[in-house]
Amino acid sequence: MPSAHEITQLLQAWSAGDRQALEALTPLVYQELHRAAQCYMAKERPDHTLQATALIDEVYLRLVDCDRVSWQDRNHFFAVCARLMRRILTDFARSRQYLKRGAGARPITFDEELYVAAEPAAELVALDQALHGLAGVDKRKSDVVELRFFGGLSVKETATVLGVSDETVKRDWRLAKLWLLREMSAENADGC
Repeated sequence: MPSAHEITQLLQAWSAGDRQALEALTPLVYQELHRAAQCYMAKERPDHTLQATALIDEVYLRLVDCDRVSWQDRNHFFAVCARLMRRILTDFARSRQYLKRGAGARPITFDEELYVAAEPAAELVALDQALHGLAGVDKRKSDVVELRFFGGLSVKETATVLGVSDETVKRDWRLAKLWLLREMSAENADGC
């Protein structure tokens, strides 16, 4: 397991324009990114066409094009990766809902009893909208949700990234979950 210091050094070298640092960094962070991607994909529907490896590949492609990021440390890197994974999955969920791709069309099945009505993609889009709303009210609480839920960071890691205490992260986490639950419940009640 590479040290946080080693990863931070490679990130800073990559920020300075050293492409070889990126090549050295990739195998060091791959397992942790794969674990986070598997957590995200476990929350998706079983027939999702993206897999954890494809999600990491999408993140990698977006990161390679980011020349202007000044990486602070390992936690900053994983926070950005978590945000990218969330955006990729949200964009994917939105694209499935477009009418030109048959959104709302009922799939044809051989056995009607196997048809599952729940659509996790819609829930992900609703969560993304609720998170945007929370960011407008309290950016830090939104960041806590992003880092903990999507980034898989611990309370301590989240506190380090945000520069706050562990207790603040715990409090923000509790309040943000309540706020998001209320917002998403209101959307479902309104039929949105």
